[in-house]
Amino acid sequence: MTDSSHQNHDSVPSRQRKRFPGISSRAYEHPADRSALVALRRLSGFDTVFKALSGLLPERSLRLLFLSDSVRVSDAQFTHLNDMLRDACYILDLEQVPPMYVNQDPRPNAMCIGLDEPIIVVTTGLVELLDEEEMRAVIGHEVGHALSGHAVYRTILLFLTNLALKVAWIPLGNVAIMAIVTALREWFRKSELSADRAGLLVGQDSQASMRGLMKIAGGNHLHEMNVDAFLAQADEYEKAGDLRDSVLKILNVLPRSHPFTTVRAAELKKWSESRDYQRITEGHYPRRDEDKDTSVTDSFKESASHYADSVRNSKDPLMKLVGDIAGGAGDLGGKLRDKFTGGGGTKGGATGGSAPSSGTQGPEDSQEPGTAGS
Repeated sequence: MTDSSHQNHDSVPSRQRKRFPGISSRAYEHPADRSALVALRRLSGFDTVFKALSGLLPERSLRLLFLSDSVRVSDAQFTHLNDMLRDACYILDLEQVPPMYVNQDPRPNAMCIGLDEPIIVVTTGLVELLDEEEMRAVIGHEVGHALSGHAVYRTILLFLTNLALKVAWIPLGNVAIMAIVTALREWFRKSELSADRAGLLVGQDSQASMRGLMKIAGGNHLHEMNVDAFLAQADEYEKAGDLRDSVLKILNVLPRSHPFTTVRAAELKKWSESRDYQRITEGHYPRRDEDKDTSVTDSFKESASHYADSVRNSKDPLMKLVGDIAGGAGDLGGKLRDKFTGGGGTKGGATGGSAPSSGTQGPEDSQEPGTAGS
């Protein structure tokens, strides 16, 4: 980058946006992001691997690779992206503007990696897919990763994933690695939900954020797509089927680095309509200089409360069963059987006449390829 400060910000194009001086990443971090990171750090062997890789990872080589084989965003190259990057750092008050590269790849993707200092990489597929406002949200998403300190863990995941592929032929050679990779991926997916929120704070256009996610799912065919219908898919996905479908959902998402795009869109829409988001836009948010005084216990409580609310309000059959168990509901054997078979049970059946008379769910309130664009 030719400019690592917020100087000459007057040249940034488009409408005026609110700025959030001194904002802490705690303001937008999804509770599940924090919980997953805590769980990851408690995973047996993770600390050892983390410390070893922190000293061994060829970060200098990684930077030289992008410098030599990608186009660095600057005042002279991809100037519109340079303006958006500086704008995003200005809005989230990130003093050091990370280097940003455009890499030739038809797949729409973006990432923020690096151990000592974060760097942002976006693919040509993403640049060509999104309009200015959609791209602004994606760059804000990546700057959010940088502000949250996510780049370190994302770099380790990238390295371990490649390592697991190389040692896959060795019997049991990658079992320990895959355990850590699986835990990292779980955190990674949750961190995407946090960064989506940061992208909205930067772009300040919820429709652009929704459009961007929709394009990542369905390509550049906006005239054939509809945001409301896209969000309806997320609702249908959450409540669809029986317990067998819930298990399949888990299996489908495990190998992914990103949550499903409809799920991301629904999560972001819910947050954009929340009081938490409104308070941030009004200037009421936690500051970075208060981070050292943050209570870990309070963070745990907030995360636990989030999960309890998610289970209670979820339409997913498995989550509803978990809620029934937690609530001490009777005839769990009958419920389990019916949810796996999709049947409603009949009076006088195997459960002694106490099986539920309906299907898998009742009326309940609704509740971040390795691509996914950000």
